[in-house]
Amino acid sequence: MENYSIIIFILAIVIGLSAFAQKIKLPYPILLVIAGIAIGFIPSMGEIEINPEIIFLLFLPPLLYDASFNISTKDFKTNINTISTLAISLVFLTTIGIAVVARYMIPGMTWPLAFVLGSILSATDAVAAISITKGLNLSHKTLTILEGESLINDASALVAYRFAVAAVMGSAFIIWKAALHFVLLLGGGFLVGFVMAKILAFILSKVHKKNIEVTISFMLLMPFVTYLIAEHLEVSGVIAVVILGLTIARFSKKIFPESLKNQSRSLWDIIIFLLNGLIFILIGLNFRYILKGIDNDMILPYIGYAAIITIVALLIRMARIFLQKINLQKAFQNTKRTRKVSEHALLDFNNSIIISWSGMRGIVSLAIAIGIPKTLEDGTPFPERTTIIFISVAVVLLTLIGQGLTLPFIVKKLEGNKQEELPS
Repeated sequence: MENYSIIIFILAIVIGLSAFAQKIKLPYPILLVIAGIAIGFIPSMGEIEINPEIIFLLFLPPLLYDASFNISTKDFKTNINTISTLAISLVFLTTIGIAVVARYMIPGMTWPLAFVLGSILSATDAVAAISITKGLNLSHKTLTILEGESLINDASALVAYRFAVAAVMGSAFIIWKAALHFVLLLGGGFLVGFVMAKILAFILSKVHKKNIEVTISFMLLMPFVTYLIAEHLEVSGVIAVVILGLTIARFSKKIFPESLKNQSRSLWDIIIFLLNGLIFILIGLNFRYILKGIDNDMILPYIGYAAIITIVALLIRMARIFLQKINLQKAFQNTKRTRKVSEHALLDFNNSIIISWSGMRGIVSLAIAIGIPKTLEDGTPFPERTTIIFISVAVVLLTLIGQGLTLPFIVKKLEGNKQEELPS
């Protein structure tokens, strides 16, 4: 009963602070994270233990489904080169970059442990970026790239994380096995998502005219079912839900009446709003309890390590995005290519800066970190587990608060410069 009371209390805080944030023109995720930290330090506040499996099941399917359902398929295809670059190659580059820094900077970090930390912080959280930039009139291309990246990068990060943890457990890392495993995970997820979409489309085609409530209920339930089936089959639940959302979006546009679309949209908006709010509050709430496992004299050094890792991750992201900008421009100008890059896929300076600065970490990094096994196979404690969790949470907070507070200013500054350059 106490847990239910806490959840209702948190939901009330989410709704109230979101309204207050809008009034003072502060991005609501930032206010919720800060409020979560403050609430966590209330002496009478009981500890809320985050179960990573529940987080993945409760938050990931609806958020991924909503993003993939609403993303423009045409724009997604146009920018697929940039999206795949950020969601796959950048994830692995970031994992390696953070691992190298952690290995030589943090005492007690072996290579396998450094790669665990790198994989945890390799994927960005577009939920945070899009929530923070809402109302800033970002270009449709920028939003498509950020949303598209978030649809796939969780799968890449989870693959990197599994192999890093396996290496700590004593398994040898073989690159061809890792690559094959990654392809099978993505391919299997694609297949599960496609099959479940066909099943859902068949059901919806039979019931959408007769019973609107049943239709919407099936659409709400199916992301969770799809995710569970994919994970049970040991393929990517993330990709399965994304394919489900993309396929059903096209199907619904063809057969759903406008009234059904509006009802479904309204319900999803409320669910996504509450889930987003809970995510940011939970990130803040858990900071106090993670602090418990850290010696007081190590708190500042670990925060310093987290700040350096945050900067390194940002620089890697920025370098890769500007390299992508150059590569796209070259490909567009190359007349010998049979498949020419579309002009709409090109990145300008403003796009590149905003996408670079939007690389915040969020609930997925937090859930992966807390999900680190407590013991090895021989029963000994997982080495440096508390250190990895603390630094991961610190990086999440630094990116959400640091980059989150400055991102609106950067967007407005770039837009202001753009307006000045336009001929009068």
